[in-house]
Amino acid sequence: MLQKESLSKDRKKVPRSPDKHTRIINAALKVFAEKGFYNTRISEIAKEANVADGTIYLYFKNKDDILISLFEEKIGNVCKAMQEELNKTEDPVARMRIFAHNHLNMILRNRNLAEVIQVELRQSTKFMRQYVNTIFKEYLNLVKTIVRDGQNMGIFRQDVPPGIIKRSFFGALDEMARYWIFSTSKKYPPEDSAKHISDIFIQGLLVHPGKIREKSKK
Repeated sequence: MLQKESLSKDRKKVPRSPDKHTRIINAALKVFAEKGFYNTRISEIAKEANVADGTIYLYFKNKDDILISLFEEKIGNVCKAMQEELNKTEDPVARMRIFAHNHLNMILRNRNLAEVIQVELRQSTKFMRQYVNTIFKEYLNLVKTIVRDGQNMGIFRQDVPPGIIKRSFFGALDEMARYWIFSTSKKYPPEDSAKHISDIFIQGLLVHPGKIREKSKK
C-alpha cells in the first residue's frame, strides 16, 4: 500500500520550500497532460518548474509520488471548493444540481487536471491498485451526504442506497467529462449537461417524481 509515511527520513531533514513544492506539482500537471505520465522524465518536470533535477527528489520519491501528491492536493482543493458551494443551501435538490454544475465547470476550467485524472491516473497500475484513495472518497461522499439528507427530510426515496447513487451520479458526470476531453465536438454545453444529468437522478430519487421544488437559499 502506498503511504505518505513511506517518504524517506532523509528527505524530512532537509528544509523544503512550499513555493518549490507548488512549482513542481504545477509543472508535473502540465507535463503529464502534454506528454503522458509514462513518457514524462523527471528532468522535464524539473525544467518546467525551473529547479535542478536533484531538487525533485528532496520533495518526492519518484514520479508515482508526484502523481499521487498532485492528485491529493488538486482534488483536495476541488473538494473544499465544492463543499463551500454546497453550504450555500440546505435543499438537496438544489445541491444535486450545484454538484453537477460545479463539477463539469471545474473540468472545463482545469483541462490539464481533467486529462491527468481521466487518462494518466487510470493508466498507473501502482496508483489504481495500491493507493488508498481517501481524498476521492471524501469527494464522492459529498453526494452521499446530499442523498442521505434528502432521505431524512422526506424528499428522496428511502429505498435507494446513497452509496449507489454517489457512484452512478459521479459516473454520469465523469463520462461527460471524458467526452469533452476526447472529442472536438461542441455539443452538450456544460450548463445543459449539468441540468439534464442532475434532473434524471433527481427524478429517480424524489418521493413524488415530477414535483421538483427548490427551497429558497438561506
